[in-house]
Amino acid sequence: MEVFALVGPLYRRVQRKIEQDAAPDLSAGVRAVLDLLREHGPMTVPQMGRAQSLSRQFVQRMVNEAAARHFVETIPNPAHQRSSLIRLTDGGRTAITEVTTREHALLRETGGDLTAADVDACLHVLGRMLELFDDVDVARADPPR
Repeated sequence: MEVFALVGPLYRRVQRKIEQDAAPDLSAGVRAVLDLLREHGPMTVPQMGRAQSLSRQFVQRMVNEAAARHFVETIPNPAHQRSSLIRLTDGGRTAITEVTTREHALLRETGGDLTAADVDACLHVLGRMLELFDDVDVARADPPR
């Protein structure tokens, strides 16, 4: 329970910091879409929703915002005619690269006495906690506002 008590406030603070330091008007939701596409390549909106445990509707709104700023574009999906793939544009790739470069610089300041083993242990614990809730239906889960 102590981990859960820390994860919520940490998530919200990081989300606020990302929005403060990001390019003007780049919300945490749009940033998450851009980062997911940078990491995994073109994806459908439902795939992004599942990957982030968010509703398809919320992800669609974030994709629409990103498209309005020319950060993403739709392309045909050879596997599914009715569900287009979303991919980064050059502008989107530039935007997410700039944001993540700033974030990594900030996160390096965390360090001090933390070791790679500390980080690995943290990832292991959080991964197991996430697995504990794999059965939770997130089809309608929008992030808190």
